Amino acid sequence: MAETLFSFDKRNYRDCQTLFRGTRGQEYYHGDFWIEDGSTTIDVRSERKAVGAISIIRQRSAANLFFRRSRQHIREDATDLSVLWFVKRGELAVSNQCGGKVARAGDFIITRSMSPFFMECRTGDDGTHEVLHVTVPTHILRGFVRQDFSTGLFMAMERAELALAETLLTEVFTDDGRIGEASARLLVDTALGLIGNAIRASEDMAPPRQSIADRRLEDVLRFIEVHLSDPQLSTAMVAKGCGISPRYLSFLLRLRDTSFSELVWEQRLAKAKAWLSASDPRDISISEIAYGVGFKSPAHFSRMFKRVFGANPREYRGESVVEEAVAATPAEPFADYPAPYPVSSSLLQ
Repeated sequence: MAETLFSFDKRNYRDCQTLFRGTRGQEYYHGDFWIEDGSTTIDVRSERKAVGAISIIRQRSAANLFFRRSRQHIREDATDLSVLWFVKRGELAVSNQCGGKVARAGDFIITRSMSPFFMECRTGDDGTHEVLHVTVPTHILRGFVRQDFSTGLFMAMERAELALAETLLTEVFTDDGRIGEASARLLVDTALGLIGNAIRASEDMAPPRQSIADRRLEDVLRFIEVHLSDPQLSTAMVAKGCGISPRYLSFLLRLRDTSFSELVWEQRLAKAKAWLSASDPRDISISEIAYGVGFKSPAHFSRMFKRVFGANPREYRGESVVEEAVAATPAEPFADYPAPYPVSSSLLQ
């Protein structure tokens, strides 16, 4: 459930500077925050939903709001947060050393705390200002948005990815507890990934035209991915499925500096390795994984796995299980002392 970050009206709006970061002063970063004097109605409410280190915040206001972060604030508080703003009602005007931008309903903005800026949240014709914004530690956001946003970023909400991201974030914010923490994190990560894709796509609205060979290669790779679990997968099968000759198939794969067998076995082993790491031996056996990625026999799978990864599947899975168990075991008072009796590795198999 969302919690109230702050709520101001005629009685307490002058306290906004000390209360806008929440009762524990842990949200956002230092800055000057004030509410316009003389407003006939002052009704400002901000609600917050935390998902790990990320906060989703819905802010509604019946008065104009102002926020300023100066270089002095940055020197006092070097918290590096990025804020993703989805404007729903009214306007959001942001000024910094690069100039000014006005975001209207349907626009998207990123601001960053390590760059000075001045922001004005303006009510619209209906007397209301509303935004959904997400505070993200910048080091986390850089995993999704590789472009430079050191002085902010502005985009119109024309791209479908941004609309989908807003929908996902709103669903997480309004959830009443039906979505588990792990699922909420997955949805937020998906939303950030969609935002990153939208930004990348907007940088080049007219991507280079693909050649016929590029399109055929995409068809080939997709066919192999779909049929990877089929032990009968062959060049003849792929060529027929993609409507090309086996010779042309070999030519296309040479564009990737690989051969058919190298590509197939590499993908099968990679998926098997990931499957072994993520699964419980009680739920699925090594033989089932071998057949599931297209090997004709567990013995063949074991030989190839050891040749590539230096350990057979049973050894690899055992090592993964032990590592997870050790990581999950809390430290004990005498954890720094050696165990009195060594444990045979054969017992862990």
